[in-house]
Amino acid sequence: MEEKIKEVIDELRPYLNSDGGDIEFVKYEDNIVYVHLTGACSGCAHRNNTISNVILSMLQESIEEVKDVKEC
Repeated sequence: MEEKIKEVIDELRPYLNSDGGDIEFVKYEDNIVYVHLTGACSGCAHRNNTISNVILSMLQESIEEVKDVKEC
């Protein structure tokens, strides 16, 4: 499961990199993906939107078991 999640995160990375940010996979537990946003994303006012509207949506399209994404 973690490999699938990392593959999706790698697809998202260029999108975040284009705005000066990045994403790190932390863990997958109880159908929740934990990530750490870095660079410009870490202090961005839109990071909650990015997590719920972009990251969660893409993960759920590929992996139906994913129920949520949380930043840690």
